[in-house]
Amino acid sequence: MREPALVPRLRPFTATVFAEMTALAVRHDAVNLGQGFPDTDGPAGMLETAKNSLFGGDNQYPPGPGRPELRAAIARHRQRYGTDYDPDTEVLVTAGATEAITATLLALTEAGDEVIVVEPYYDSYAAAVAMAGAQRRVIGLTEAGDGRLELDLDAFRAAITPRTRAVLLNSPHNPTGTVFSRAQLSEVARLCVEHDLVAVTDEVYEHLVFDGGEHVPLASLPGMRERTVAISSAGKTFNCTGWKIGWVCSSAELVAAVKAAKQFITFVSGGPLQPAVAYALENELDWVEDLRTSLQEKRDRLSAGLADAGFAVRPSFGTYFVTADVRPLGFSDAAELAWALPERVGVVAVPVNVFTDHPDEWKHLLRFAFCKRNEVIDEAVERLRKLV
Repeated sequence: MREPALVPRLRPFTATVFAEMTALAVRHDAVNLGQGFPDTDGPAGMLETAKNSLFGGDNQYPPGPGRPELRAAIARHRQRYGTDYDPDTEVLVTAGATEAITATLLALTEAGDEVIVVEPYYDSYAAAVAMAGAQRRVIGLTEAGDGRLELDLDAFRAAITPRTRAVLLNSPHNPTGTVFSRAQLSEVARLCVEHDLVAVTDEVYEHLVFDGGEHVPLASLPGMRERTVAISSAGKTFNCTGWKIGWVCSSAELVAAVKAAKQFITFVSGGPLQPAVAYALENELDWVEDLRTSLQEKRDRLSAGLADAGFAVRPSFGTYFVTADVRPLGFSDAAELAWALPERVGVVAVPVNVFTDHPDEWKHLLRFAFCKRNEVIDEAVERLRKLV
């Protein structure tokens, strides 16, 4: 019998939990709080710009690195963190952050290299490391006194070996909603400099930090600007997750390396949408601040509802997500409950342990998305109360 067609390193990644859960939501007409996408559109001016671009002849290939006006807008946007990038050589537009991360790892790591990844991690990270032929070394989060999850810096130090090439870091953090502090990130920066590591930072939720918290880009810390590949996108900032317009900011050398890989994946993407994202970065950050305020209220709304339904809700400091412990409801396995919820009560959530290498350590948590209209959140909570 012939061997399976798929190479061994990619066999664990034949399906994503999001596709599976969305299919269950459709099958059972369930409220989908599993996948992190909003159910309202972004700013009207951005949409109008996209429409004008679509009907104005901008439907062919854009320049390989991205439209010049978008690269300039991205560079100006990053100045808010005290980091300056040359839009011509140090900014690259990608097909979303997922492609940016994958292209970066393909360009900068290879067989024999190790990449430090923090668990729980967004599911594409493990696949991207595998595609590059590298090996992931996973470190976990640890709980601080206020219930906040933070980096386990002792584990981080211990994970560094002579084969370590890069660290992949996500803050604000999906799926837990934690936001890493300046003090913690400063120690990560020190270790990266000491061990000559490249940092790949997923910052797609950079504007969605709650309660007066601060997003600290690793690239803004001493010694990190030239060794950090900073990645973000328009999707979470402007409610346009389907557009898949992301970007990379780094040194000219690292951007050139990422572009070498990226150009043979999609080459270019989203030509008529790029001017709209440029417009939004330049003109719609007040809209984004209103979005942040609204999402903070939605976080509180869903958290209160989950607690009322009997879950033990963990604090969320950013992103679209809140996690909840299922054990107070009498369940011991959140994954088992997640697959039963759509049929049982008509709600979809995602088990946190699918984002880990150590599922037993996270088997009690479900992730719920609150980036939905209030009536959707309320309907989900009403259905979840049936669990009691």
